[in-house]
Amino acid sequence: MALESSPENPQPLREIANAVRGWVDRLGPVWVTGQVVQLNRRSGTVYLTLRDTHAEVSVSVSMSTVVLDKAGPVAEGATVVAWVKPRYWMKSGRLSFECKDLRPTGEGRLLAQLEHLKRTLQAEGLFDAARRRPLPFLPRRIGLITGADSAAERDVLEHLHRRWPAVRVEVLHTLVQGPAATEQVMNALGRLERHPEVEVIIIARGGGSVEDLLPFSNEGLVRAVAACRTPVVSAIGHETDTPILDLVADLRASTPTDAAKRVVPDVAEEQQRVSEALARVRQAVRLRVDRERQALTDLCARPVLRDPTATLVVHREQLLAAHERLQLAAARRVTEERRGLDHDLARVRAMSPRATLQRGYAILTDGAGDTIGSVTEVDPDDDIAAQLADGRLILAVRHTEPHSPEAGDTP
Repeated sequence: MALESSPENPQPLREIANAVRGWVDRLGPVWVTGQVVQLNRRSGTVYLTLRDTHAEVSVSVSMSTVVLDKAGPVAEGATVVAWVKPRYWMKSGRLSFECKDLRPTGEGRLLAQLEHLKRTLQAEGLFDAARRRPLPFLPRRIGLITGADSAAERDVLEHLHRRWPAVRVEVLHTLVQGPAATEQVMNALGRLERHPEVEVIIIARGGGSVEDLLPFSNEGLVRAVAACRTPVVSAIGHETDTPILDLVADLRASTPTDAAKRVVPDVAEEQQRVSEALARVRQAVRLRVDRERQALTDLCARPVLRDPTATLVVHREQLLAAHERLQLAAARRVTEERRGLDHDLARVRAMSPRATLQRGYAILTDGAGDTIGSVTEVDPDDDIAAQLADGRLILAVRHTEPHSPEAGDTP
């Protein structure tokens, strides 16, 4: 209902704003489609600008981060379907839309589904780096799953044989896009997994759209690769293409050519490394020999090795000097002992009975040969012997004359 107003009787602005808000609030929520041209996150709220896909018409839309996260990855330029309700802000006179639900359409919807699958598989630990198996240095046989007569097959085989001419490859052709591709790739994977000589498997195809690469994001194929005991290399598309298979494979190659480079070594590079290693070994041995030769030369230059008897000469001189000192010491000791012995002998001789006899004394013995020391030990007419210095006398005792005690020692 129109409000009456004139220049003389204008309506207050608040009344008009209230009326507009009332009209807008009576509008219910509606599903709209448009393209996201701006997207900003601020403190738990998402603000985006939604533009019509065929006309220059844009509106501002706000939503909670929960609504956006539930929708999956939504980037600028994506086409979406939004359930919005118009809202009028009286203070600024601005019309905006509040979004209660957001759903990507077309490729965006497909990406959202893939993102949900990624999160599920990641939560199960299928993307963990710890479960990835290392590739053998030089596999006996390589399994290759690819499209028949495809550029990916030519690139892989050409670079494999260029890098290592003796390499053996077991090639299995499958569809690489379309509804039947996933099952064929899984069957080929099972055959190569059971092959006794295959030590690494390459799954390769060229680039393409998200829809073209969908078979390599299939949950069944991804789980089959995760359960595979043989290391698997994913070589799908180009550098920017990242199907889910890349995340679960043991090695992700940016291109089929890169897969060939990562699976086998370059024979020329390996020969160069061997040559360099041999050169380093020879150099190390040469340096070691030179170092030991120099050490031997220095050892031979020592005086003890230059003249081995030099040390013996020194010790011989020391031994001779010690022997001479020992002889002198022994001679001095013998002289000293001889001098002492002569002195003792002189004293003994001076005190011996012979010396006494030589001074005119005699030793008297009875017939039994016992020494007579007193006149009381003989009787008159006894025969006694007198031992002199030069012989013995046989005497007969005529009488005895004992000394009186008063007479003393004088005869």
